[in-house]
Parts: sequence; structure tokens; C-alpha cells
Amino acid sequence: MQLLPINTGNLKLDGGAMFGVVPKVIWGKSYPSDENNLCNWSMRCLLIVDGERKILIDCGIGNKQPEKFLSNYYLNGDDTLEKSLAMHGYTVDDITDVILTHLHFDHAGGAVRWNADRTDYEVTFKNATYHTSRQQWEWATSPNNREKASFLKENILPIKEKGRLELFDGDTELFPNVSVRIFNGHTDGQVIPFISYQGKTVVFMADLLPSAAHIPLPWVMSYDTRPLITLKEKEVFMLEAAQNGYILFLEHDLYSECCTVEATEKGVRLKERFSLLPE
Repeated sequence: MQLLPINTGNLKLDGGAMFGVVPKVIWGKSYPSDENNLCNWSMRCLLIVDGERKILIDCGIGNKQPEKFLSNYYLNGDDTLEKSLAMHGYTVDDITDVILTHLHFDHAGGAVRWNADRTDYEVTFKNATYHTSRQQWEWATSPNNREKASFLKENILPIKEKGRLELFDGDTELFPNVSVRIFNGHTDGQVIPFISYQGKTVVFMADLLPSAAHIPLPWVMSYDTRPLITLKEKEVFMLEAAQNGYILFLEHDLYSECCTVEATEKGVRLKERFSLLPE
């Protein structure tokens, strides 16, 4: 098995929204922002290569939304999904499976693209089955007013219309050495993959832990629909991660690709930051 980080570009989001009730005078010491209080965040996906199976976890924002929409997020960086796959010798047609942790536009937008003459949508990964939780699918396709702007129907509905969708219920093993667990604080039915890799467990953190700066328990995003549930989920998970030496793969942290944590007198705290692949 190989694990390959797939960078799809960066976006900027308001620091206050990303750090919730934590004041900027505190979070600003851990994560930088610009003069408009915007922080730069990666959209880092993960490719699992296991024999004939090529499993991609999340797929970035894509490029089919109108420029007006995309300009709100100040997209930046030279990376794209296609370029990053090509760096490792793959194309979108090589992907056999896509795990969508949840269906917010910055995680699932790349799942669907325009066809050649821009008259219809098509799935980006034509040979892949798309997997997500039934709970998240139902939540996203009948969105609440708070999350509606993050669930874009053109990112979601074509997957089912083209017959590429497979839903699962609850915690399960999707593939050998790849299991998933459900977390509900950020959005209902968020999927967190756990990968057994070289004697370690690598956890794709999605929006349960957007960055290493979010490790302290109260550092919860304002985007989370149920922040008190996130708080409880983090408390249980972070202690488990410290006890078991999990490698936490960070989707949104521009400055840290992976980290580990440890238990201290002040609670679970950052232990090490590092890249997944050797330099």
C-alpha cells in the first residue's frame, strides 16, 4: 500500500469563523492571517494505492462554479487535482473509488465537472464508485438553512444520477485496511477514514480537526452545526489518538501535513509535525 498526498489548491476563510469563540489575540499566535483577517487553508486530499485499487479521499473544490462564487474564497496556489495526480503517474481515470468525508463544496466540488461542451455535468472519476454515509447524503440533499450555501446540488446530485453512488450506514470497513467512522458535530454523518499503514494508523481528519492549531478542545469552528457535539467527539478521539500514536493527516492545515499528539497535564497537545512522505 502507498499513501500519496494530493494537493488541490488553497482557499482563504475568515479566521474568526475558523476558530469560533477563540479570540484572535490567541489564535493569531498559532495560525497567521492577512490584513482582512483571512487565513489561507489547503485542500489536501489523500490517494491510497493498494494493488489495482486507487482510493481518493475527498477531491477539493473543483472549477465548475461561477467565477463570482470562487472569488469569494480567494483560491490560490499552483496545485490542482489533475496536476497532483500526474506527479505520481495517475489520472482521474485511474481512480477506482472516492471516499467523500462530507459534501461541503471544498471537499466534494471536484467530484463532478462540466462535460466537453459545457451542456451537462459528468462525474470527474468515470471509473470510480463514490462512497459516503447515508446520513450525510440525506442531510446534504435536504439541507438546513445554515448549511445550504455549502451543499451545492451540482456537486452532489450528478453522482447519483450517473449511477456512481454507494452509501453506507454507520462505522464500517470499506476496504481491507481502510475503515470509516461517523462524527456528527461538524455536519451530520461526517466520515473519518482510518487507514492501517506500515504498522501505524493514519487518520484522515477532514473537518473534525482542520489544522494542528485546532487540537485544544475549545478550538472549534463556527462552521460546525453542533459545536458541543464536536467538543465531545474531539475529547474522545484526541485521547484515543494520543494513546495509540495515530498519525493525523490534516486536510486544511497549510503549514502542517501530518501531526501526532500526546496527553499532558493541560490536556492533549501537539507532539510532532511532519510530512507523510520522506523528504
